Amino acid sequence: MSAQAPVKRITAPQIAARKGATPIVALTAYTAPMAALVDSHAEVILVGDSLGMVVHGLPSTIGVTIEMMIMHGQAVMRGSHRAMVVIDMPFGSYEESPQQAFRNAARVMAETGAGAVKLEGGSRMAPTVRFLTERGIPVMGHVGLTPQATHTMGGFKTQGRETNSWPAHLQDAVDVAEAGAFSIVVEGVVEALADRITDAVPVPTIGIGASARCDGQILVLDDMLGMTGRVPRFVHRFADLGRAADDAIAAYAAAVRDRSFPAEANVYR
Repeated sequence: MSAQAPVKRITAPQIAARKGATPIVALTAYTAPMAALVDSHAEVILVGDSLGMVVHGLPSTIGVTIEMMIMHGQAVMRGSHRAMVVIDMPFGSYEESPQQAFRNAARVMAETGAGAVKLEGGSRMAPTVRFLTERGIPVMGHVGLTPQATHTMGGFKTQGRETNSWPAHLQDAVDVAEAGAFSIVVEGVVEALADRITDAVPVPTIGIGASARCDGQILVLDDMLGMTGRVPRFVHRFADLGRAADDAIAAYAAAVRDRSFPAEANVYR
């Protein structure tokens, strides 16, 4: 008998080749069990710095550390086998200089085995994207609404409502693509601007609060499963697991209090 060939992970060049093809499915995951659920359905699993709020209860992504990203990245890699795993570079780990970004991105890649990192920012980050890609680190870009910069943006505000801002957003995407990013997340922009960006760049765009015409879509897994509180307009809840979990926990609590649990089937004789 011959051993079964191991499943090969999807790579950055394979994602880049999906421009204009079947839309790319991407979701976040932060733990091994959730990564295992996502793995057979998505091409990309993003270990997003949104884990700071979703998992750790932080008020924003600003407090997320590189150690947190590595720990969750390792868990997601253990739980998945097929999807490409991309890890967010947290705030403060890459903005200072391309050299700082390379040191930290190389550490993330080496300690997790992930396939790529993601950086927020447009034209100003293009030199850093180029520096990393020239040294063998695949980079996913991120333009439009960039959550790490919400303090300077004045909050989570939809971008592109004024058409005079469109040229700057378009230039951001073009510069990041020309610097070597294999794909670009386009977040929180008006639909028509997202369409313009998708047409303007030669690499796949992955929308979140953008447009169905993007080359792929991404959502926070916990949001689309109904496991979080209030969500943005762009989130469609494909399930209501939060309510189902609450009902189950309430039933468990009642069974403990009325001593119907554990029952005969749950104890050892």
